Amino acid sequence: MDVTYKQLSYFIALAKMRNFGRAAAQVHVTQPALSTQIKELEARLGAKLVERQPRDVILTPVGQEVLRHAKIMQSQMRDLQDSVRLRGGLAAPVSLGVIPTVAPYLLPAALPMLRAQNIGLDLRVRESRTERLLQALAEGQLDAAVIALPSGVPSLIELPLFEDHFLLAGSKAQIGALQSAPDHVRPATLDPDSLLLLEEGHCLSEQALEVCALQRSETRVDLSASSLSTLCRLAGEGFGLTFLPEIALSHEQKAVPEMALMRFPEPQPARVIGLVRRKSSTGGKWFDDLGSTLAQAGQALLGAN
Repeated sequence: MDVTYKQLSYFIALAKMRNFGRAAAQVHVTQPALSTQIKELEARLGAKLVERQPRDVILTPVGQEVLRHAKIMQSQMRDLQDSVRLRGGLAAPVSLGVIPTVAPYLLPAALPMLRAQNIGLDLRVRESRTERLLQALAEGQLDAAVIALPSGVPSLIELPLFEDHFLLAGSKAQIGALQSAPDHVRPATLDPDSLLLLEEGHCLSEQALEVCALQRSETRVDLSASSLSTLCRLAGEGFGLTFLPEIALSHEQKAVPEMALMRFPEPQPARVIGLVRRKSSTGGKWFDDLGSTLAQAGQALLGAN
């Protein structure tokens, strides 16, 4: 009797959870049912795949090799299912991830445009940090994601959407003093002690450090924040300076009227926002249509500033 896809799926879950009970819960079966399928898989392959310990499950060397092949098969099966599901373009359910420094500003502008193009649109959105979105994309939980490019992942197709400049935000007194300085203010000339950053793990924080040629240890991480809106409020109250993406300018300026802003001289620091998908997944109309609309929405937001 042949090995089944269900058995391989159960084995992948067991390798991930390293516990029969937790693995069974993940694949929505009883623990005895999962245990039986794993034993049957071992019997069909003629090899021991796992070492069963009281509080742990360890893969044997053969189990590690089987896991590698099982993940490849799971990925290929997922891409096959996606190719059928997405053949109708954006009329099919599409799962989209968006980073937090883009989602609150781009989505309110883009979703009405997408809905106008397709009243039956079924777009499922997840907001999360880049690392988590890339993991979800790799595991097939997302069809595409809006992130800052480049992704650094060779297995992804990248579609640039728009360039998003960084502005300097602070209190009116702080920004006024910088604007009256005799020399141009550039990111690399800013006092590290005055910078406010998003907490570690946000790509915007790493981009800000990069344009300033700084390490996180050189800044006041005790005032790092979990959201861009919080940073803007801190900056507006004079607690420091922060970088504000231009896409967020209109929204945050209205929300924090005491905050002042200034542009850097050319070439202005910027990030490229793009749409990514797996190379192995089906591209075509749905991806191009989604990217085109997101680009229009983003450029409209930037053009309004």
